[in-house]
Amino acid sequence: MKWSALIDIGRQARVRPWAVAAVMVLGFQAALELAVRHYGLSGPITLMTRELVFPPKSGGLLYGGMALMMVVLTWRQRFIALSTAIGIDAVFWVVRYVADAEVPHGQPFGSGALWVILGWGIYAVAFRTGRDRVLLLKGVGLALLLVAGRKAGDAWLFLTARSRPVVLDQYVATADHALGNPSWMLGRIVTALGPVGFNFLDFIYGQLAIAAVLVALFQLRHVAATGSFPRHHLLRTFLVIGLIGPVFYMIFPVVGPVFAFGTGAEHWESISLWAPHMPPSAQWAVADVWPNSLPSIGAPQHMTFDEFTPRNCMPSLHTAWATAIFIHTRKGPAALRHAGTFWLVGTLAATLGFGYHYGADIIAGVVFTLTIEAGLRAYDRGWDRSGVQLVVGGATVFGALLLSYRYLPVHMAQYPLLFGPVLLSAMLAVIYAYVRTTAAWEPATISAPRPAPAVGL
Repeated sequence: MKWSALIDIGRQARVRPWAVAAVMVLGFQAALELAVRHYGLSGPITLMTRELVFPPKSGGLLYGGMALMMVVLTWRQRFIALSTAIGIDAVFWVVRYVADAEVPHGQPFGSGALWVILGWGIYAVAFRTGRDRVLLLKGVGLALLLVAGRKAGDAWLFLTARSRPVVLDQYVATADHALGNPSWMLGRIVTALGPVGFNFLDFIYGQLAIAAVLVALFQLRHVAATGSFPRHHLLRTFLVIGLIGPVFYMIFPVVGPVFAFGTGAEHWESISLWAPHMPPSAQWAVADVWPNSLPSIGAPQHMTFDEFTPRNCMPSLHTAWATAIFIHTRKGPAALRHAGTFWLVGTLAATLGFGYHYGADIIAGVVFTLTIEAGLRAYDRGWDRSGVQLVVGGATVFGALLLSYRYLPVHMAQYPLLFGPVLLSAMLAVIYAYVRTTAAWEPATISAPRPAPAVGL
């Protein structure tokens, strides 16, 4: 066999994982499209296609995806791409203004970014070859994964509501007594802060994906110069969390305290993309007591809930993603490290203060993230004993947390001084194991020997 043939095979081997991933993503999107259309609604593929012309739900996310794609471009190409996107959006804005078209739930910009992303994909296939084509397609694929992942996640949340008519909120709320009911405590604080505090935390909570894009742009800033992506970066962890985490929404359906123990009316538009606005009575909440007073549950039971509120609490993926941002900013400059800490603290305050999550969800989310991150890092360096122990240990703790929330909530509420420290210690143990193990994986730095002092005559 000639050397040229071997080189071609090697190139195909490098492309094949990306091709397989693309086929899997398209297949999953198609399956979600069919599942959602079964209920007479538009699926993720239809919604993303509509955003080529109609106002997108999140224009900032589309421009964030385009920014990720531009890490593989030269500065001149970046200027052309950004100018083209802005120009297309300007044309759409003028047409909508002349036609007096309303933008009820979308944003007046973002379609141009999607056109540019798809245009560079077509350009890569038609006019690029070899490594240049592969690199550009990776950039386009990364951008589309971010956008498609958001649409797929929204569709999955809708399916959790339709396929899981009962929720386990009473169990988690009872177990949360061991942690001092942090959602009720922070809910009162956020209420006392008024509109200014609420809007500030709402911005942090709603722009988590944009924060991740900014961190990823810092990690991927040398891609165009080197011609290759780093082996491990934040978006890789983000995508794996988004792929695995929602599975547990089906296993452990929970809607959150603002819905299960309150009306949740002020938050409805932010969590319902397909369903029309519904009266609070349709949610079948236990009582309207969040965050003013703790509910009297007694023996926790399964409770029936509506068919529209997502069962997206256990684990808290907002906490998981914010934790991933925090981890990936530890090796950056001081400003990036401070931003990662700020976004983690702000996200925790928002998820609890808005009543979207219980304290138990937060602990599960942290453990879940560290387990995912450990698995990805162990895969990169080659599985060894320390990597297997770290992943198995994290998965065991995560499973034990879910089992304890389901089968030991009454005991946890009766003995908070025992179970509260146990829950926190379990999370801290996983954090300690992760930090210690990954630190040992880092290459040792050898300091240069000091020069011998000069000997005077």
